[in-house]
Amino acid sequence: MDDQPPTIEPLDDAVDHVRGPGEAMLVVEYGDYECPFSRAAYRSIEQIEAQSDQGIRFAFRHFPLLEIHPHALAASTAAEAAALQGRFWEMHDTLFHRQKALEEDDLRRYANDLGLALDRFYEDRANETVLGRIERDVRSALESGQVLGTPTLFIDGVLHRGGYDSASLLEALTR
Repeated sequence: MDDQPPTIEPLDDAVDHVRGPGEAMLVVEYGDYECPFSRAAYRSIEQIEAQSDQGIRFAFRHFPLLEIHPHALAASTAAEAAALQGRFWEMHDTLFHRQKALEEDDLRRYANDLGLALDRFYEDRANETVLGRIERDVRSALESGQVLGTPTLFIDGVLHRGGYDSASLLEALTR
């Protein structure tokens, strides 16, 4: 059994944030909104989503690196609070595209720009549901024994050991 490839907790459509056709190959990114490498991987995934005829299924799981990215947890709570208002992907995209601006004022502006109910957004960011959702992702990362930093990518549940540029990812998706 030691020759089995490392895997992660299966996707749960009721919990995980996922987009793309259900029959497509699944790419899961464990990422950190403040990590420039997570951003680069996400941009490659965006390119593949836009270019691929058959599409990919993409899921994002939080793995904030608190020791080196002081805004990572706040950004994750913003994404999860937006999710409770049905706007996870919009906030997710905004956080990665504006990665150098993750202060509280920035997060408030993004929530406002997305038309979120701001009072609810602030309440949700501090509630146990949002924090528990992030902790669930971190726990699944740690239990895999494979997520040691960000980004860590899995393709159809198996650890991707190659690069996260679009060419490397496309090659892995077509194997």
